[in-house]
Amino acid sequence: MPSAVKFQEVHDYLKTICPDLHITQGEYDEETRYPETKTLTIGQFKLGVCHGHQVIPWGDLDSLAMLQRQLDVDILVTGHTHQFTAYKHEAGVVINPGSATGAYSSVTCDVNPSFVLMDIDATRVVVYVYELVDGEVKVDKIDFKKTTAMTAH
Repeated sequence: MPSAVKFQEVHDYLKTICPDLHITQGEYDEETRYPETKTLTIGQFKLGVCHGHQVIPWGDLDSLAMLQRQLDVDILVTGHTHQFTAYKHEAGVVINPGSATGAYSSVTCDVNPSFVLMDIDATRVVVYVYELVDGEVKVDKIDFKKTTAMTAH
């Protein structure tokens, strides 16, 4: 039962930051009320959210692109590898925010704590990446614009 209490504390805290919180089922989550995947629309973008343990091989670009096509989304937000990645692939964008705590990953032993903030405005998405590298916080900005191919959903 302590993990359920801990989950509720984290959930409640995150709701204070973002009242419109979207959660999907993680690999070891005991809480089963959340879906494996979720889609939502923000502005003109359709987003898909998935923990990523379901994508085999983990973090594989082609497998993630297949999930993106199955969900019919412009932007796929996924994780599981604990490593930040963001890239355009085929007609969409795939974002893995990494691990905010820098938790151990079975995929690699080189994990830097990271998280991502996204600003979506009409046909533009700006991804702000915060990553702790050698004791310093590095901030990068990645800009994606919606293309005609992305609007074909």
